[in-house]
Amino acid sequence: MVNVIFDPSVTSLDALLTTFWENHDPTQGLRQGNDVGPQYRSAIYYCDPADQATVEASLAAYQTALKKAGKSDAVTTEIAPAGSYFLAETDHQQYLHKNPQGYCGLGGTGVCFPPQ
Repeated sequence: MVNVIFDPSVTSLDALLTTFWENHDPTQGLRQGNDVGPQYRSAIYYCDPADQATVEASLAAYQTALKKAGKSDAVTTEIAPAGSYFLAETDHQQYLHKNPQGYCGLGGTGVCFPPQ
């Protein structure tokens, strides 16, 4: 999980959602690449209930973009209110800083998020 804290005067929730959708495959259900299980699912947990509609609209827009690109898999990203947040073990902190290429070359679907 990545806890994203941002300044809306610098970037928008919409910009963050574009990055989110384009940089992973949200159609894999309970997995990402070789990692399988519920802890590897695509998810967005929002803190501000006012953001729920924005997040849900972005999911619908990306699903439409996938369909237009000929991809039939459904987006399985979970959208729910945020619960308690706990830091991972020290070894997993700043993982991509320590391993800039990750470990399995995960990427997006190749489908761009539609312009708003």
